[in-house]
Formats: sequence, structure tokens, C-alpha cells
Amino acid sequence: MGLQAMLRLIYPPQCLGCDELVTSDFGLCGRCWRDTPFIAGLVCDACGLPLPGEDTGHAVHCDDCLTLPRPWVQGRAALLYKDNGRKMVLQLKHGDRLDLAKPAGAWLFRAAKPLLRPDTLIAPVPLHWLRMLRRRYNQSALLAASLGRLAQLDHCPDLLIRPKRTPSQEGRDRHARFENMQDAIHVHPRRAGRLQGRHVLLVDDVMTSGATLAVATEACLAAGAAQVCVLVLARVAKDA
Repeated sequence: MGLQAMLRLIYPPQCLGCDELVTSDFGLCGRCWRDTPFIAGLVCDACGLPLPGEDTGHAVHCDDCLTLPRPWVQGRAALLYKDNGRKMVLQLKHGDRLDLAKPAGAWLFRAAKPLLRPDTLIAPVPLHWLRMLRRRYNQSALLAASLGRLAQLDHCPDLLIRPKRTPSQEGRDRHARFENMQDAIHVHPRRAGRLQGRHVLLVDDVMTSGATLAVATEACLAAGAAQVCVLVLARVAKDA
């Protein structure tokens, strides 16, 4: 019996959500799959929020993106931030569930296909160094790296830096979120040459108001990026 088969006998694949036995590594059982709000069908072209109606191939936008124009060109999300989607995001972000980055990368890859081009440079939204020290890893960087491997595209984990330590966005309204993020993110001086004239795809774990992604996008454009798209694991919806 091969080593891999022996390991499967000793450590059979378990569901990412509930530890029930499943048929493949990094999979979900039927119940957890049903409880995970994957986004499909017609979506807002700017933020990935699911919309009513059928996808006719024409770009449409949600009310938020019509009200507040985004500095990026297009955006997508893999999940809604609720139910099992919210649970997995929080486990990755605060629960040391680094094993979730691999399957989440596959979900992001599926959602990102309309955004990807051969010259795309993938980069994560950064953490301030003190938060990085406390958390020990940047969940957005793990997601971006997983996506980069699957898409076989250029990936720069430290393209952006966060020199300004901002308070948590938790509990802030939209206006306060944008004010809180003002001038908080910059392009790393030693990495600026990598984005000149290129298509940049920014990756983050969650989008609520879009304030963090807007600041990161503006930093990339100011440093010479041709255009920017955004991709998140989960999108917060008002009724979520």
C-alpha cells in the first residue's frame, strides 16, 4: 500500500466546515455546501454582489456602485458574507485556519475569470505591521498566493504597504470607513516598477463599503498601474 493511501486510512478527508468525512481533501459535505452562499448568475460588475435577473452578458451595477462610483474597473466576490461563508472567513482571519486558503483560492479563481488577463499582477491588501505581528499572517496574502498559483499569474505579496495604523472598521458607517482609511495604503517604493502600465488585481477577504479597496486602488493608479480590478472572498450584503 502506498504512503498516500496509508495516510488516507489514518487521516481520511474531512469537511472544511464540520469535520464530517468527505471523499476528497479540502471539500465540503452536502450540508455545509448548501449552507455556503456561493455567488453565481447575474452580479454587479463593480463589486460582485448578486443581482436579480438573468445574466445577458451586459455589465450591470448594484445601487451602492451606482451611488458611489468605484475607482477600480471591475470587481468580483466568491461568497456572500453570511452563514457558512461568514464562518469560514472568520476562521481564516482569526482562527488560524490556514488550510482554508487552498480551497478558497479555487473559489476565487472561479469568480475571477472575467477579470484575469495574461499581464495581470495579483496583489493582496496589506496589514499594518503591528497587526501582522499580532496575527502572524495576512489572510489576504494567503488568498492572493493561492489564486496566483492556480491562475499561473504574476503575484507580488508586498506590492502594497500600510504605514498608517488605522482603527478597526467594525461598527463604522460608510462615511466613517472612508475617512478612517484616508492615506492608509501606499505602493512599496521597491515594487513600484512592477505595476507600471499593468493590470492589477487586488485581493482581500471581505468587502463591506469598499473603502479599503478604494484606497488601495488609488495607490496603484497613482503609482502607474494601467487599471485595477478587485476580488474578495466574501461580499457583505445589506440583507446578509
